[in-house]
Amino acid sequence: MAASHRVRPRRTVRPFGMRVTGTAGALAAVSVALLTAPPAGAVGGDGLDGRTPGAFSGWDHQRLAPGADLYSTLLEEGGTARWTTTVSVDGAQLLSRSEAQATAGELRAAGFTPRTERVEWPRGSADRHGTLGVRIRVGSYASQEEADARRADLDEAGFDAATDWTGGDGAGRGGMTRVKAAVIDPRRFGGSLGSDTGAAVSGRETLTSLSSRAGALLGVNAGFFVMEEEDGVPGAAAGVAAHDGRLQSAATNGRVAAVLRGDGLRPELRHLRTELRVRAEGGGADGPARTVDGVNRRPGLIRNCGGVGGDRPTELPRHDITCTDEHELVLFTGELGASTPSGEGVEAVLDRTGRVLELRSRGGKVPAGGNVLAGTGEGAGWLRAHAVPGSDLKLKKRVLDEDGRTVRLGPGDDIVNGGPRLVRDGKVAVDFGADGIDRPGDPTAPYAWGLKRNPRTALGVDGRGRVVLVTAEGRQPGYSDGLSVTETARLMASLGAVQAMNLDGGGSTGMTVGGALITRPSDPAGERAIGDALLLRR
Repeated sequence: MAASHRVRPRRTVRPFGMRVTGTAGALAAVSVALLTAPPAGAVGGDGLDGRTPGAFSGWDHQRLAPGADLYSTLLEEGGTARWTTTVSVDGAQLLSRSEAQATAGELRAAGFTPRTERVEWPRGSADRHGTLGVRIRVGSYASQEEADARRADLDEAGFDAATDWTGGDGAGRGGMTRVKAAVIDPRRFGGSLGSDTGAAVSGRETLTSLSSRAGALLGVNAGFFVMEEEDGVPGAAAGVAAHDGRLQSAATNGRVAAVLRGDGLRPELRHLRTELRVRAEGGGADGPARTVDGVNRRPGLIRNCGGVGGDRPTELPRHDITCTDEHELVLFTGELGASTPSGEGVEAVLDRTGRVLELRSRGGKVPAGGNVLAGTGEGAGWLRAHAVPGSDLKLKKRVLDEDGRTVRLGPGDDIVNGGPRLVRDGKVAVDFGADGIDRPGDPTAPYAWGLKRNPRTALGVDGRGRVVLVTAEGRQPGYSDGLSVTETARLMASLGAVQAMNLDGGGSTGMTVGGALITRPSDPAGERAIGDALLLRR
């Protein structure tokens, strides 16, 4: 474990029914310790604005600007993290009880000493309770090399095994996590908070590049995005996105998002869906109309699912899954910043008024100020029938919240996607099912993404209306393990958040100050290029 200078705990509190030492912990039995290199301007644990102890006692503190403060700490969990090996069956690390018993028997017959460990849904989950599955492990070692050697023995015996660090398991397994929290008071900070996709919706760019070019005081990674061409348009949002009042991506219907109005310093967290329609001229309000399935994405590929109109295997959100649909209409806007994807079907090229300029094969430029409607399957048939050059197509775009109310966007308004929701009305509120983290018949997916510790980024609003942006570094044994989704929710609540949501995480997690990265990337290759960022500007 990395060395740290310990701060003697001042008092013991018990949020969420856990024994927590100090005032800032979200892990079971954690100690709050200062980072080894306090940032310039550190004033110790004087609390928010240097006046009240609050939730940040014992954290390093840096004043970024009037009304903008940065806090850093190291959370350490009781117990000793160890290296081990986890056995998989057909790629699954979590098994049913009967599968686990059978596999354990096979391991014993091969001369190994397995142990079975039940993995439970976290306490306080809104919709999931009891046992998620059973994992099988062999050995407990002080070094990764020893665990790798045992994994090689297992592989040679015909078992699929991986080397694991128990600090990444979740509460009760030991480990440490380095956390940074920016707190912005809209009544005192004179700048703005907004999203930035860089030069275009398509394409990816590092957080340091986005932050430096914008001259941002502080930046964090933002929403989910497409990483690979096999899943769509790289860099495009995988969920709802809007910038400066313009919708740039359709919603993963029902997932939480942050609506940033005006200066963006009063985020509204809402569960959004989008309704998009196109109507051909003639017949007035009863003219031929069709649903538009998406915005600025490759037709037929719906990353994170949650679309409309016959998507397979589901129209419900499914995190990190790409659903498909052979019959689509997809809208491309000028913000795309690239040629539309080529493929089967046709495209209608529209000017700024909606007049059809041409009907062409798929793949080409979006006209300045205009749009392109790409159709596949039945969507292509609709365009061939109704997108006659010289005719008009009328587009209608609506963003609605969970109560069916229209979310109206004006100049300067942004939307950033994410999920799941972490805190609602001051209470931990993680809904693994509705948000698509839990996949039917695949317990390994929520286990690896949600229950195990990973790098995380979160956005919240506290009881005094201040914005709280948090990053937790992770996947770096002995330095920082990260947080589970529920631990992130508990941390946000402990820091005073009354509303909070998860943003993209993993290798995307990062925070910059003055354009410089102040978090350590978890990807072996270093800082990851991302789709968009949340930038704090003076």
